[in-house]
Amino acid sequence: MLQPGTAAPAFTLRDSSGRVWTLDALRATGPVVLFFYPRDESPICTREACAFRDAYEDFVAAGASVVGMSSDSEDSHRAFAEHRRLPFVLLSDSGGATRKAYGVGRTLGLLDGRVTFVIDAGGIVRMAFSSQLLAGAHVEQALEVVRRLKADSAAPAARAPQ
Repeated sequence: MLQPGTAAPAFTLRDSSGRVWTLDALRATGPVVLFFYPRDESPICTREACAFRDAYEDFVAAGASVVGMSSDSEDSHRAFAEHRRLPFVLLSDSGGATRKAYGVGRTLGLLDGRVTFVIDAGGIVRMAFSSQLLAGAHVEQALEVVRRLKADSAAPAARAPQ
C-alpha cells in the first residue's frame, strides 16, 4: 500500500455517467480524498459511502474532493449513487489497475481491500488508512487530514506582512 510522502499514481477512469476523470483534474482544485471500497450496496461499503455523503459538505468546506472507487461497473455506480444520494464521484476501476497501482490488496485473498488516501494538490499522499471493518474511521481520519492541510496552507498567508 502506498505510504504518506509518496507520489500518487496517475489514473484516467470513467464515472457513473461515462465522464472521464484524471487524478490531475481532480486535484487541480485541492486535496483529493480517494477511497477504495469492495462493492456497491454491500453493508459495510454502503455504511462507508453514506458516512462520506454525510460529511461531504465538511470536505467541500475544507477544499477537498471526495472520490470513491471500486471495480463495479459504471451502471452499478450510477444505481448506487442514485439509491444512496451520493454527491461525489464514483469511478469504475473495472480491471483493477488503479487499485493495484495504489497497492490496495485483497482481504483473505477474496475481497477487495478498503483503503482511503488523502492526496494533496501537489499529488503527494498525505494519509493512507486501511480497515476493512471500521468504515466510519476512514471518514474521520480523512477529514482530520484535509482540515490540517487547509490550516497549513492558510498559515503562511496569516503571517504575511501587512
